[in-house]
Amino acid sequence: MLTTTFDFILPRGLLDSAGNLHRRGNMRLATAKDEVIVQKNKAAQDNEVSAAIVMLSQVIIRLGDLVQVSPELLENLFSRDLAYLREFYNRVNQQGNAQIDTQCPNCNHGFSTEFVMAGE
Repeated sequence: MLTTTFDFILPRGLLDSAGNLHRRGNMRLATAKDEVIVQKNKAAQDNEVSAAIVMLSQVIIRLGDLVQVSPELLENLFSRDLAYLREFYNRVNQQGNAQIDTQCPNCNHGFSTEFVMAGE
């Protein structure tokens, strides 16, 4: 069965205007429509970071208690969290999962493990 949504935990978290910290979230796979929305966004046309933020606002379906995630909200992410989300987005959309293949450095046994970045 195809997994289309993925849970994540931000390394630092997003502080909202009320001072609440939001770290746990859920991201869905991107669609062609998401790509079109990014291409039509003026700010995204002029700036790679803005394009990433617009795309993330389309595919993040929940962040903490927030169920509506806008580009303006994501502009308040700490840089480390933005980098994490960009990597997480690339991982799930290119491979369709949050798993990475790895190998034990001692015995060379290969196995898969869940993608986790430092600080998560």
